Amino acid sequence: MSRSPRRRRSHASTRATAQPAGPPHDGSYKHLFSHPEMVEGLLRDFVQEDWLALIDFTTLEKQGGSYVTDDLRAREDDIIWRVRVAGDWLYVYLLIEFQSEVDPWMAVRVMVYTGLLYQDLIKSQAVAAGERLPPVFPLVLYNGSGRWTAARDVADLIVPWPDALARYRPQQRYHLIDEGRIAQETLEQATSVAAELVRLETLAGDGPDALRPILHRLSARLRGPRYASLRRALTVWFARVLLRRLLPGEKLPELHDLVEVETMLAERVDEWTQKWKREGMLEGELKGKREGKREGKREGKREGKREGKTDALKRLLTGRFGQLPPWARARIDAASLGQLDAWLDGIFAAGTLEALLGRQPPEPRPPAG
Repeated sequence: MSRSPRRRRSHASTRATAQPAGPPHDGSYKHLFSHPEMVEGLLRDFVQEDWLALIDFTTLEKQGGSYVTDDLRAREDDIIWRVRVAGDWLYVYLLIEFQSEVDPWMAVRVMVYTGLLYQDLIKSQAVAAGERLPPVFPLVLYNGSGRWTAARDVADLIVPWPDALARYRPQQRYHLIDEGRIAQETLEQATSVAAELVRLETLAGDGPDALRPILHRLSARLRGPRYASLRRALTVWFARVLLRRLLPGEKLPELHDLVEVETMLAERVDEWTQKWKREGMLEGELKGKREGKREGKREGKREGKREGKTDALKRLLTGRFGQLPPWARARIDAASLGQLDAWLDGIFAAGTLEALLGRQPPEPRPPAG
């Protein structure tokens, strides 16, 4: 590594993309992870790597990205940081992807992003000829409802060849934080603002009583002008992402601070949730009456009522857990009125989709050849 301090920098690039389905993120995640407290907390609480002990987190600096290629700059949510490690500047590239569904080619994307960053560092002469390229730490933060199943190393996506060709196969691994599978002990011990964000996302479906203590802690912790920008970023994220996920189509008030979010939760969210549920039931009743009148049978009314409850349950579950997998939709479609009522009553007490509807059926085995 060169003695020139200009060429010994460490940057963390944080990328957040909108989910293909669900509420728009409106750049809220990008805004959140533009704050050093969020990046530091994410690393400290959810990444267990020996090299983290060498980081001087007080040196975290967000960079303007003037040397980033057009390919990277075109991705609006790329953020570049630098941090001092063991008294020297090193590049660390953190790629944070918010996905509602598993991307099977994530390892390829990580390899491409890393290559673009290396290419630009060379072109900008941040790394001179004869110097080694800096280390890269890709990080994927996943908040979907299903388990992450994609390969974590690009080498695992390439057809294996004999030893003579295996040496030419590229290798790069990314680190995964799967929010829904973080160990309870890890989350209980986590103290950062980033950990509170994870708690808000994972507990959102439990209703306002679960969110209110977290917001109260954040309001108390982030007092004063030093945290004004982060408080605002959290408020925007709550209004544009979390509430839209919980209350799709609901007209939301303008929120300017976490204290206003706390007040709104106390006054409105219980009302909204009950209203949402009642509207689903009412829609089912009306649909049943129309069906019964048209068919001239009581069965038409009953079936219409069941379909209305089915639609209401799917809407509530999608708001809480994200896009429903096929097995869950099939189970709901086949349920009786009594079972639908039981699920609707228990929706906010269940911690997972499986806990409410029952275990996911195993994948069918292919017939023996």
